[in-house]
Amino acid sequence: MEIARISDARIRDISPVVGLTERSVQAIVADLEAAGYLTRTRTGRRVVYTVNRDSLFRHSAQDGHRVGPFLDILAATGTEVTTGPEDPGDAGPDPT
Repeated sequence: MEIARISDARIRDISPVVGLTERSVQAIVADLEAAGYLTRTRTGRRVVYTVNRDSLFRHSAQDGHRVGPFLDILAATGTEVTTGPEDPGDAGPDPT
């Protein structure tokens, strides 16, 4: 989602947003590229990733569904990746 939102985002920029190490993000991006979901293009010293919106999901439950419309839905709902409450004391409503 972050790469779809900001195609020239660096691994270093994505890592804190998704709450993963740079190494983990790099491995995920490499997997997505190998599976054909992303295309990598060098622009000078930078790498620009492009989401292949026409790629089909791999799981049989999403057979025939493309990635692009799913990303559009997430973008329209303002869904963001979060790593949890900012303040540990802000865990949500009191269950009592």
